[in-house]
Amino acid sequence: MADLKERLLPPKPASAINLRDSSYRPSASGRQPFQAVDVLGLKKRGQGLRSWIRVDTSGNSQVIEVDKFSMMRRCDLPARDLRLLDPLFVYPSTILGREKAIVVNLEQIRCIITADEVLILNSLDNYVLQYVVELQRRLQAAGVGDVWQPEGGDVNRRGNRNLENMFGNTSPDYLPFEFRALEVALEAACTFLDSQASELEIEAYPLLDELTSKISTLNLERVRRLKSRLVALTRRVQKVRDEIEQLMDDDGDMAEMYLTEKKRRMEASFYGDQSLIGYRSIDGAQSISAPVSPVASPPDSRKLEKSLSIARSRHESVRSSESQTESIEELEMLLEAYFVVIDYTLNKLTSVYSWSQRFSFFIS
Repeated sequence: MADLKERLLPPKPASAINLRDSSYRPSASGRQPFQAVDVLGLKKRGQGLRSWIRVDTSGNSQVIEVDKFSMMRRCDLPARDLRLLDPLFVYPSTILGREKAIVVNLEQIRCIITADEVLILNSLDNYVLQYVVELQRRLQAAGVGDVWQPEGGDVNRRGNRNLENMFGNTSPDYLPFEFRALEVALEAACTFLDSQASELEIEAYPLLDELTSKISTLNLERVRRLKSRLVALTRRVQKVRDEIEQLMDDDGDMAEMYLTEKKRRMEASFYGDQSLIGYRSIDGAQSISAPVSPVASPPDSRKLEKSLSIARSRHESVRSSESQTESIEELEMLLEAYFVVIDYTLNKLTSVYSWSQRFSFFIS
């Protein structure tokens, strides 16, 4: 009989743990023994290659594989900013202006916008793919002639900007590349949230009407679930609204997002320094054969160099302050347009919630 019992029992695996062994016995509190987590594996996964969709200023796109540290160096971003874009974590909607990039986390749209490219986390989500397609369409439709210029341009055309123009021609030619990309991201997020709010509204009012005529456990349960979904969606909409409002209230944050202008200033400063170095080298070559007077005043070339440097710095500061004020106005108008949209969505959800609260009070 014992022989039969042994044959019927399944064979013991070689890797099985001997529970009688003292090292594997549970503690006095009844907890299982500690088993180490594969920290190295998790670390490699966090720093591994990620698939990104890159869209350049002409609207051309390509899929690239970039690891975390390369992306940090490429966009000059800290690690905490890239964590906002990590799909493994859940963060509220955020728009951050950095030295060389704008970090955008708006619902499904998670991307990095620079003065030359947009890097979107590769995803099969329909809204992400729609964002890429729409961004490409607008950049390609803009054409070569619609390049943004910080100075000059038609003053009358700038003076006639309004909300209708903002939505009718969503990426006008006075907007730089980074604002065009940001606008499409805002539009995608606002459209997504508004569609969800509309679906909830369509579902809510018939249910509340039905509850007035027939109070049942099933209807009450449906209302309870509806309210929980309503509260969750309202929080998400409120966060997007607060993020846009916070940006509009801070001129410094808006100026920080003006990447094209910052890049232009940096290039102008670099070429100015190069020309000054060339001027010094020519002046130095000429001064080798020129006689030097020990009692004379500083050479005229030094005076001229100093005057040119002061004039250039004054001109750059005046021009940068003017363009900064103008850029803030442009970005503020863009943000204000979508603030109106998201505020309308929030009011819609608030109205539905107030109706559900009235019915709950009436029933109780």
